Amino acid sequence: MQSIKTLYKIGYGPSSSHTMGPANAAKYFKKHYPEADAFIVTLYGSLALTGKGHLTDQAIMHTLAPIKTTINWNTVDTTIEHPNTMDLTAYLDGKIIGSIRIFSIGGGNIKIKGEEKIKASLVKMYKESSTKQILEMCRNKHMSLVDYVRTNENEAFWNHLKRVWKIMQQSINIGLKQTSVIPGKLKLKRRAKILYEAPEKKITRVHMDKARNHLMAYAYAVCEMNASGGMIVTAPTCGACGILPATLRYSQELLKLTDNKIIKGLSVAGLVGNIARTNGSISGAEAGCQAEVGVACAMAAAAFAYFLKLSNKQIFDAAASALEHHLGLTCDPVLGYVQIPCIERNGLAAGRAIDAADLISLSSDHRKLNFDDIIATMLETGKALNAGYRETSTAGLADIYNKKNDKFKKKFDIKIS
Repeated sequence: MQSIKTLYKIGYGPSSSHTMGPANAAKYFKKHYPEADAFIVTLYGSLALTGKGHLTDQAIMHTLAPIKTTINWNTVDTTIEHPNTMDLTAYLDGKIIGSIRIFSIGGGNIKIKGEEKIKASLVKMYKESSTKQILEMCRNKHMSLVDYVRTNENEAFWNHLKRVWKIMQQSINIGLKQTSVIPGKLKLKRRAKILYEAPEKKITRVHMDKARNHLMAYAYAVCEMNASGGMIVTAPTCGACGILPATLRYSQELLKLTDNKIIKGLSVAGLVGNIARTNGSISGAEAGCQAEVGVACAMAAAAFAYFLKLSNKQIFDAAASALEHHLGLTCDPVLGYVQIPCIERNGLAAGRAIDAADLISLSSDHRKLNFDDIIATMLETGKALNAGYRETSTAGLADIYNKKNDKFKKKFDIKIS
């Protein structure tokens, strides 16, 4: 497995696979052809279908500036190897001097066609890649999961986690103060501040105390920052960036944890996310939202289980429980924006992460399927999903919204005439 450091990327939203990934691809290509005087970038699959809502073109053109850049949106070619495929071509004096195909594979990560195996071997840091292997290693060496991560990462990694936690807190704090409408055609009103400041009498559910209300508000705050193009941390993606920060902040306040303890929790959560992306996927375009919000919920559940001082196996069981109940979750963003259902989904998933860890703390010997089994099921389910439910905005909630909006327009036009 790669370093967990590559899972936690600090950058600007709204999408890791559709904004950060393409920007990284453009940066890579520009570096290889510094003499180019023009670029043409062709986007396919999910990048083409939802790229405008995700600001894909803006991210690419900003990265390739000041060189003249043309973006082509190919929404008809279905023979591509990966749903997030892009072709980049460099020109000099009207002649092609180079071209490359790059895949945005989720979490801001990219793969260059023909170089996948080479690049993977260069960054591999973990010999073990499954929970079974890791648990066996920890048993033999009498290690905690934090100890296990420490044996595989260097000091720079822990310094990176300190910055990650700082940015996560910053995203929450700024997001809680915002009151404006989120940019985009949906004109969605920010709700983080409203949720955070809700008076006790508004919290009517017996088991929904103010702390849990704040948990949801924290997730909203980060996601609203992401949807506005603000700075966030991929955890493991932009679309699922609110769940882990919210859980960590909630845990620190509830359990009176030090920042050092939170950093250790981040490492455990990162280990879970690393296993998921290695053996499954963290790309909504590849496996639906189960690969984004589902994996993020698993990461958060693992962190909270660690804070509850559960065993290594129980931590992975909490992650399994969290992901299991997101299986089949579709990725169908309305109008291609990372807003509906993404923001609300993060808020609810943060609560589910806490519930999963709590459940395992009370009953840990009943599970017949482990985290490895759930990841395998997630990948199998993702491949079986209709393409419309894998971040194309052509089915599900996105389709219903479009039909509803079209009907409204037609009725309005009839009245006017």
